Amino acid sequence: MTAAEATPELDVPSPHDTAFLGHPKGLGYLAFVEGCERFSYYSMQTLLVLYMVKYLLLPEHIGGVIGLDWLRANYYTGLEGQPLASALFGDYTALVYLTPILGGVIADRWLGRRSTLILGGLVMALGHFLMAFEGSFLFALLALVVGVGLFKGNIASQVGELYSESDLRRAMAFQIFYIAINVSVIAAPLVSGTLGEKLGWHWGFGAAGVVMVIGLLVYLAAAPWLPADNRPAKGATKAERAKMQGNDWLRLLAVILLVPILAMSLLTNQQIFNAYLVWADQHFQLTFMGQTLPTSWMITIDATFSFSMLVAVALFWKWWSTKWREPDDFTKMIIGSLFSMAGGACLFMAAATQGGGKIGLFWPVMFHLLNSIAFSHILPVSLALFSRLAPKAINATVLGIYYLAFFAANKIVGTVGGWYSSMPTTSFWLMHIGAAGVGLIAFTVFKLLVAPKLLKEAAA
Repeated sequence: MTAAEATPELDVPSPHDTAFLGHPKGLGYLAFVEGCERFSYYSMQTLLVLYMVKYLLLPEHIGGVIGLDWLRANYYTGLEGQPLASALFGDYTALVYLTPILGGVIADRWLGRRSTLILGGLVMALGHFLMAFEGSFLFALLALVVGVGLFKGNIASQVGELYSESDLRRAMAFQIFYIAINVSVIAAPLVSGTLGEKLGWHWGFGAAGVVMVIGLLVYLAAAPWLPADNRPAKGATKAERAKMQGNDWLRLLAVILLVPILAMSLLTNQQIFNAYLVWADQHFQLTFMGQTLPTSWMITIDATFSFSMLVAVALFWKWWSTKWREPDDFTKMIIGSLFSMAGGACLFMAAATQGGGKIGLFWPVMFHLLNSIAFSHILPVSLALFSRLAPKAINATVLGIYYLAFFAANKIVGTVGGWYSSMPTTSFWLMHIGAAGVGLIAFTVFKLLVAPKLLKEAAA
């Protein structure tokens, strides 16, 4: 990041602000802060199921978790071991992506993005530190659900507001934003995963909390280069607040229609942190030269490919555009769905060819490669699309609605992940291929029949 004189919070995006890789300096700060938040979150993602299956839900420890007996009696009836861990993980990760809507409403109507985000970061850090105590496990998950909800949509919406609607750098900005996320996903298993599996689970969770605090401090220091806050003026009447205008309702309709389509396309990717890790821990050949690698390092492999493919895909389409017309957003997401199906086919092949021994890493590595290409065509593109469609009156709220797709996907992952122990593994991964196929068909229908009118109206 190059040096630049501090300026007041940005009121109007400037196309001449190119201090960070040709983008506004604020993008660099926001990417770093999001990277810290994602490090903390993916530390939890990496460790949570393994921690429950291998430690917390064992008979000698489960009784010490405050409130879990009540949940098992009233909500998780009959579940224990891996199915219980998958169900808890699915509900936690689903709720994490439901609460950003509430966080967006709080920011848009009362506190503003800045105060809401800071509060979210503090609550998240508290949640990570509560993971140090077995008894407070459920309270820690609750704090993380609330904290992410306050934080998540309110940082992504600031990225979009660094640019005017006509600024062509916006889509690339979200590519850079996702690159920062994937750097964190690479680091989280290496740092928190290794600490958790080798030194003690609570070391891994503690590291996540420390990094979250660092990100929060950087965000506080970055204020001069960030968009102006959207907090309503003190004493402002309801009439003085931003209102939905003109085609804003059509923009909102387009956003809502996209949510279930995205959810289906995300299923295989989100399963990586649930049943996939349990499968890898039980059946993958992870011992080399007498040393057994932490299972959590499979997440690092995935994140390394995701980072590499984000860069490679961005460069590929940039090169493509110099010779031919670059595909639109929906065509890219259709391409991503095809790669997601191909990645799921690799997991099917790994299960089908296992035999009586351990599974070599060829098919899993191929899965991570193809899935990362899919990720690069779906996630950044869809987030930029939602940012473009979001009405200014409910900007942060719409970015919260975006994460409903993750809520739905993770809720399904929690249910489907529980079937891993009771059905053939080949059938288990065939279901995920089918989900990606549903996403492919739905994206195609949306592109051909729905998107032309709605996007034309939204751009009017």
